[in-house]
Amino acid sequence: MNEESAHTTMQQDQKITVVVADDHPIVRTGIISELNAHNDIHVIGEALDGDQALQVVQATTPDVLVLDLSMPGIPTQALLEQVLTLPKNPYVLILTAYGDVEQVMSLLHMGVKGYVMKDEDPQAITTAIRAVYLGGVWLSASVATDMLSQQTGMNNSPANGNTDDLDLSSRELDVLKLLVEGKDNSEIGEALYISERTVRFHLRNIYDKLGVQRRGEAIAQAIRRGL
Repeated sequence: MNEESAHTTMQQDQKITVVVADDHPIVRTGIISELNAHNDIHVIGEALDGDQALQVVQATTPDVLVLDLSMPGIPTQALLEQVLTLPKNPYVLILTAYGDVEQVMSLLHMGVKGYVMKDEDPQAITTAIRAVYLGGVWLSASVATDMLSQQTGMNNSPANGNTDDLDLSSRELDVLKLLVEGKDNSEIGEALYISERTVRFHLRNIYDKLGVQRRGEAIAQAIRRGL
C-alpha cells in the first residue's frame, strides 16, 4: 500500500463523528452537506431544538456537537451543562450570528471549544471541527478581534503587544499570534514551516510561561496583551 492509499484508509477509519443542531432546516441541511463532502468527517445525527440535541448526543456519542446558540427547547446553558458532563462528552462548537464577547468568554469557561459565526465561509466549520477534535480551541477572526477590543479597551495604545515580561522566544510569539488568529496546529505548522510535533512543543512552553493549561486561556492572555 502506498503512502496516499494509507492516508486515505486512515481517514476512512478515523472519521470525526458529528451531530448538527440548528432549528433552521436550510442552515442545518447546508452544514450537513458541507461536512459530508469531506472524507474525514461523518455526520451521525441532527437536531432541531435543544431537547432533541441532548437526546441525539446521548444516543450517538459524537466526537463533536455543532450547536446553534439560539434554539427552542432546553436553554443553551442547561443543555451544555448536561452535554459536557456526559461520560463521553463531545467537543462543543457553537454556531451563531452574534459574537457577544462576554457570552463567548462565559461559554469558553464552561468548556465550549469553538465559536463560529454564521456569516463565515462554510469551510470554516470544517476547519473548526478538525481543530477542536485535535484538542484545540477555534474562534472566528471577528470574535477574536472583538475580544481584543474589549479586553484592551484601547486598540491603538502603545501598551498593546507588550510581551516583554512573558519571556517568550520569537518563535513562541509567532505561534501564539497564529493561535489568536484561530489557526489549528496544522495551519500553524504550515505557516511557520515546522512540524505539528514542534508546534505542540512550543504550545507546551507557551502554556507553562503564561501559567495556563488550555488553548482558550492562552488566547485570552494573548488578547489582553494586544496580540
